[in-house]
Order: sequence, then C-alpha cells, then structure tokens
Amino acid sequence: MNWLDLACYFFGGAFLANAIPHAVAGLMGQPFQTPFAKPPGKGLSSSTVNVLWGFFNIVVGYLLVVRVGDFGLRVTSDVIALGLGALAISLMLARHFGALHGGNLQERS
Repeated sequence: MNWLDLACYFFGGAFLANAIPHAVAGLMGQPFQTPFAKPPGKGLSSSTVNVLWGFFNIVVGYLLVVRVGDFGLRVTSDVIALGLGALAISLMLARHFGALHGGNLQERS
C-alpha cells in the first residue's frame, strides 16, 4: 500500500464528486458557480462552462484513480481513500453552496 497512491485516490474522489453538480447543472441548462465566474466560486457561469468544468473534473478524477497505481474496488484502503475524498469535498461544497443558495438552514431555539 503506497501512501502516494492513496493520496491520488483521495483527490480523485474529490474531483469525481465535484464533477457531479457542475455536469448536472450544465446538462439541465442552468447556470452554476465555477472558479471562472466573477467573483470566482460565487458568481454564476453558463451551462456550457459548467459542462466543460464537470468534464474536466471527470478526466482529472479518472487519471488520478485509474491511471495511478493499481486501484482496486475490492481493496478496502483504496475505496476508503476515494470515498473520504468525495465526502470531504462534498461537505465543503455543501457548506459553500448552501450559503449561496439558502441550504445552510439554522436551527431555531
């Protein structure tokens, strides 16, 4: 078990998870935040930009997971590394985009 391979799987999972909202928004024809918007990460980018950004994330995720090391779906450490990367970026993006779209509901006392 190579720690560098596991780090690649972690970041590969993050890129693959990040591809989902951009690709879906783009395919639905809706604008969504990207690093290319003004201001970056807060302004909206076109659906075309989102499709391209989602596709780029899929390609990078693929390269990190499939082309580095010997990723195995039956190797627990490989799957955990990928899953933790996906979970980490998902939680971070949920907080970030939740602040922009009202998804961060505050509990009332």
